[in-house]
Amino acid sequence: MLKNVAAVLLEDVHPFELGVVSEIFGLDRSDDGLPVYDFAAVSAAGPVLHTHAGFTISTPYGLERLEDADLIAVPTGGSYPTREYPQELLDALRRAVDRGARVLSVCTGAFVLGAAGLLDGRRCTTHWRHARALAERYPRALVDPDVLYVDEGPVITSAGTAAAIDACLHVVRQEHGPETANSIARRMVVPPHRDGGQAQYIDRPLPRTSCDTVGEVLAWMERHLDVELTVEQLAARAHMSPRTFARRFQQETGTTPYRWLLRQRVLLSQELLETTDETVDAIAGSAGFGNAAALRHHFLRTLGTTPHAYRRTFRGPLHGVA
Repeated sequence: MLKNVAAVLLEDVHPFELGVVSEIFGLDRSDDGLPVYDFAAVSAAGPVLHTHAGFTISTPYGLERLEDADLIAVPTGGSYPTREYPQELLDALRRAVDRGARVLSVCTGAFVLGAAGLLDGRRCTTHWRHARALAERYPRALVDPDVLYVDEGPVITSAGTAAAIDACLHVVRQEHGPETANSIARRMVVPPHRDGGQAQYIDRPLPRTSCDTVGEVLAWMERHLDVELTVEQLAARAHMSPRTFARRFQQETGTTPYRWLLRQRVLLSQELLETTDETVDAIAGSAGFGNAAALRHHFLRTLGTTPHAYRRTFRGPLHGVA
């Protein structure tokens, strides 16, 4: 049973991420019949630390406090993706996992777990802006940039900033059941579980090609997203055989014509959901999906959420019923 929780801090820690962990595991909610944890903020760099926001945090606890923790959280810091980490901290994290404790990273805190070797062979995540850097720095990690959090046995990794709420409530839900997690979420005035993943928040324009071979066809495709297109038609516009066009398209864009077109249609649907009051059926037609059911299917597969939920997220509840 989870009783002892420690948040381990390095220089440049982000106050919000530390605040999330403290809010969920560091408050006494026994008046509501909710569990109380033995919580401590632990410094890996001396008794006084500077936060990313410029103020300082002091704590009497050093790394020895981690030896008793059932859960060790690693909040993010602005310089975490490129810095080196104290060997004593990495050793303490490995020992904790070896004795059965769990570790939970927030955002770029995943880089600390990677340095300890705890992401090797494990699926994991971090903020979408740093996912590629995490995969490059720790090539044995299986980085998924589209999810809010990943639970891989004793190692839990969460995506950017507020995804820490989702991951921490997930831990509470596992330990104490959904009623307890829901009660804490109500106290925090947050949803106990969010639909979808961080894919819906990613600013990810489609890759462009620097070559002119398919450039004109790409521009034409963008202007005709509502038209049913085939590789044969596109190849004819490029004055190539279908096989040559498909091969050249893959070489220059890194994907297939179908996947490129599908992603572009999803991007247009996102834009229309955010900026217009058109119905989902109308948006499906404008984006080339034909009908709302097809749009919903591809939205779920690509972004992990529905068009209605996406519109509510980015335009507010009054716009989620069209």
